[in-house]
Amino acid sequence: MTLVTLPDVAPASGQVRVRTEAIGVGRPDVLIRNGTYKWMPPLPAIPGAELAGTIDAVGPEVTRWRVGDRVLVSARELPVRGGCYAEAIVVPQEAPFPLPAGLDAHTAVSAPNLQLAHALFLAGGATTAKSVLITGAAGGVATMLAQLAKHRGMAVLGSVRSEAKRQFAMANGFDEVFNTASAPLSQSVRTLMSGSGVDLAFDPIGGQSLTECLHSLAPMGTVVSYNAVAGLPPEDVFVTMRSLLGRSLALRCFSMHTFDADAVLRRRLMDESLVLLAAGHVRVPTPTVLRLHQVQEAHRILDAGATMGKIVLTP
Repeated sequence: MTLVTLPDVAPASGQVRVRTEAIGVGRPDVLIRNGTYKWMPPLPAIPGAELAGTIDAVGPEVTRWRVGDRVLVSARELPVRGGCYAEAIVVPQEAPFPLPAGLDAHTAVSAPNLQLAHALFLAGGATTAKSVLITGAAGGVATMLAQLAKHRGMAVLGSVRSEAKRQFAMANGFDEVFNTASAPLSQSVRTLMSGSGVDLAFDPIGGQSLTECLHSLAPMGTVVSYNAVAGLPPEDVFVTMRSLLGRSLALRCFSMHTFDADAVLRRRLMDESLVLLAAGHVRVPTPTVLRLHQVQEAHRILDAGATMGKIVLTP
């Protein structure tokens, strides 16, 4: 990744320019950097899935916005993914989301994680779930999932692989967090739950973690897999599920791109997320803040799994 200087672009008809205050860093950015994202933008590409800032210019025919409006831009609303690692961005006037009064930019860039958390609960069919397991519990999405689950009155369990991450997760919405370096996850979960397991599990890790989530489920439970950073499970998932046939378990592989064609629902989930953040019902852990020119270091931290909570870049 190379920092380059490009000319400021004036917004055309129906467009606005947003001057950046904070940029979110996440897994889709890594996939764009690696060239492995299934929704790759044309190369050479500017990564970045979200930014928050202030509209500083509007083009002709713009009716929704005025200069000075504070907004969030999500690449989920743009013609191509990425584009937010920038000091300013020009977008269609339909794209931005208004920031509620009092919501700062560093907090606002976590709203897409909370939007994803809302969508994951929809994917899990969680209307009657009373307990949830979230692996990778110190991550940005995981802390949003945990707090949303608590807001819904659920018992929230998590897993990590270090004591520092365990302490971090416990301070950010979890009722109990297991260090999987000490004992198998499913064993710890079922012991705590008196053998019954959890109703729902969210797993971004894959590999053995996904298998452990299946073994951690209560009857009629569901695992939602929304990433696989550790690759595929070491054993056949269908064989595992058949071996647990008496529990009638379910597994769903989820992508936020499922909502690419449903702008109404997608935008409603984001608006709800911004309201929850502004009202303080969901708290954002203190982010790791770096300057835009430190973007390579931000990705090294992300690649190493060393981050706890959100990484934010500032111009």
